Amino acid sequence: MRRSVIAIAALVVVLMLAVMPAGAITYGEPDGNGHPNVGALIAEWRVPGVKEEFCSGTLIAPTVFLTASHCTASLQSRGIPDNQVWVSFDQDVDPVTPTTTLIQGTMHTHPEFGFSGPGGFSDPHDIAVIVLDVHAASVYPGIQPAALPTEGLFDQLAKKNGLKGQRFTAVGYGTHQPEIGGGPPTFPFDGKRWRSVSEFDALNSSWLRLSQNNATGDGGTCFGDSGGPNFLGAGGSETNVVAGITVTGDAMCLATNVIYRLDTLSARAFLGPFVSLP
Repeated sequence: MRRSVIAIAALVVVLMLAVMPAGAITYGEPDGNGHPNVGALIAEWRVPGVKEEFCSGTLIAPTVFLTASHCTASLQSRGIPDNQVWVSFDQDVDPVTPTTTLIQGTMHTHPEFGFSGPGGFSDPHDIAVIVLDVHAASVYPGIQPAALPTEGLFDQLAKKNGLKGQRFTAVGYGTHQPEIGGGPPTFPFDGKRWRSVSEFDALNSSWLRLSQNNATGDGGTCFGDSGGPNFLGAGGSETNVVAGITVTGDAMCLATNVIYRLDTLSARAFLGPFVSLP
């Protein structure tokens, strides 16, 4: 969702991912105060002394911000100390100015981050947290953490055909759908929190695949806001449950949003030391 398209693309090469990381909002709408517990991960990742948005994420406990490991691992690979990151729940984070509200925290990348298993996609462990120095509510009065899914929720729904037609709401900051014509595609960025709605496409052991085909009425995600949440439900049926983390998709942000499931034993094993699990 921002100028970090180049940085994220470079990260893909480094990590030898098969597809481009994703995380912005396509064919969506400004979120306003619709999801106040969704925030931006901020770091001095390009220019020392200049704080900029890098990824997105969600408050899941008073001092725990959920994001993606490929975000935190990328920052660590740049030599950024674990405790030199910030989170902002402001509706607009570009540019980051002295008036931007920031909460400092410490990165915790999954120790087994990286693709593994048959075909390389069995479990990438692409999940991380930022432990905030203070309670988010002490800086943002009234903010409430999002909820996590129960163990095996989506396997259970799939057995009952309960995922067919299920919609999900993606939220994040960053670039939008590509603008094509007169040169290479460009991905507009405004630094604001946006949301979009996708429909279920497929279930894998570690992933939920969501359609973001605008021709069928779906929106989705794009560059620069990986780590953002995909809430179960949409519109009047939207819940506070984060089904998964946006981590990848197609290179042009036009077909599929692939999210890392939070109801698996693997994801829960990582989150357990940081939060109370449902």
